[in-house]
Amino acid sequence: MNRALQFSGLVLLLLVTITSCKENQKKAESESKVERPNILFIMSDDHTSQAWGIYGGILEDFVHTPNISRLAEEGTVLENCLVSNSICTPSRATILTGQYSHVNGVKILDAGLSPQYNNIAKEMQKGGYQTSIIGKWHLKQEPAGFDYYCVLPGQGEYHDPFLKTKDNWKDYYEGGKQYKGYSTDIIADKTIDWIENRDKNKPFMAMCHFKATHEPYDYPERFAHLYKDDEIPVPESFYDSSASTTGRSFLGQSMDNLTQRYLDATANPELRKDFMNYPGLPFSVDGLTKEEARYKTYQKMVKDFMRSGAAVDDNIGKLLAYLEASGLAENTVVIYTADQGYFLGEHGWFDKRLIFEESIHMPFVIRYPKEVRAGARNKDLIENVDFSALFADYAGIDYPSDMQGHSFRENLKGHTPNDWRDYGYYRYWDHSKDRPGHFGIRGQRYKLAFFYGNGFKGAAQNQFWDFYDLEKDPKELHNAYNDPEYQEIIKEMKAEILKQRDMLRDTDADNPEILQIIENHWND
Repeated sequence: MNRALQFSGLVLLLLVTITSCKENQKKAESESKVERPNILFIMSDDHTSQAWGIYGGILEDFVHTPNISRLAEEGTVLENCLVSNSICTPSRATILTGQYSHVNGVKILDAGLSPQYNNIAKEMQKGGYQTSIIGKWHLKQEPAGFDYYCVLPGQGEYHDPFLKTKDNWKDYYEGGKQYKGYSTDIIADKTIDWIENRDKNKPFMAMCHFKATHEPYDYPERFAHLYKDDEIPVPESFYDSSASTTGRSFLGQSMDNLTQRYLDATANPELRKDFMNYPGLPFSVDGLTKEEARYKTYQKMVKDFMRSGAAVDDNIGKLLAYLEASGLAENTVVIYTADQGYFLGEHGWFDKRLIFEESIHMPFVIRYPKEVRAGARNKDLIENVDFSALFADYAGIDYPSDMQGHSFRENLKGHTPNDWRDYGYYRYWDHSKDRPGHFGIRGQRYKLAFFYGNGFKGAAQNQFWDFYDLEKDPKELHNAYNDPEYQEIIKEMKAEILKQRDMLRDTDADNPEILQIIENHWND
């Protein structure tokens, strides 16, 4: 009897084991058939959040951005996405390499990225993805990690641009073939052509990088009528012309400098190359006061900027329509962002580079119908170094240990990890009289920056620190570094800066001049 029971038990155990094995096999087979998402990463140049229409602000009712608004309704908007070095080339290098500027070596505008250097496109290729980059590259040397590339030489032209491929590549600013038309239209069309003709047995990562809205803020004729009879309101701090009004440590790039560029390009057509080929010239400020000239410059600049942005939005709509028509929309992660922010008259400035909000805030919206929440906003501190980790997460591939980003996939679901960062680290490596080199941190409420300037002792006054309470002073109109109520938090944030520099390996070990400046003025 006992033997019979033992035999029956063995049979039952065997049946359970066989059933379990079959279930596990079916589960494994099912998981292996899970379709990895495609990734369409759309990025413009300088298309700052003030001109998106989904972040509020004085331009909200003027900008023509229905497709950006659609993405926001169908996806999630990041409210605190930060660039770690607000200038075109370094930002793009950080996105690709998953490393801060001091690690990948691309610290300034004139630097380039070697084809031998690892990047996320190479990792995606190894993981079975087909990859492409079309549009602005700006990293000087030949793109690597892409099955196909077709990129602008340098900044490229807005109209009838040259684009370089494997067949006609030359490093830096030479080479390429000319295409007739407006660059944003051409870049979107070529992205669609590549997706349509790709290897359909593989998931894809397509990077579509527009030149717009970079200076000279040009646009296609179809948007020339926009804002023709409008008066665009100016920012609250538009007529600020001195660091003494806010107590900040530097001057910044004045709108008055843009006035002079317009006048110089009007007087000398030879200057109308690259970023000085402004639309709508000639330009004149004859008979106007300084304030009136600045206002006229702003009206031209911001209208051109929004027209250029309207063409970007137009082509985002074209890309979305293609995904819908081709049946790809449901399984494609669509991201639209800009390589950094941009000043549109705030503090009397244009351009970027500075740790101020308009410059470091990267507008960012993501749609993925299978997973990303629709109509949601996320306030977590995300940095451009994190984009590569998100791509790897979606692709289901290993993220290289020498890349420094962190996937924010769970953040997008509303599940922020307990150990998520409290501060974003920023460093602008170049320096000039009006925009000195500086580093600092930005938290949810407070921001602290040290303007070391490589020996330069401040543009307007002999000081090195800026501190802002973004809750009480969101427009950063008062440097509160010396205010008694903040001294304890400033002390804590100085310790945090040192902690961040050590953790991220930005120690200036090879620059004794900066170390001496830090020693001399850390406790000023």
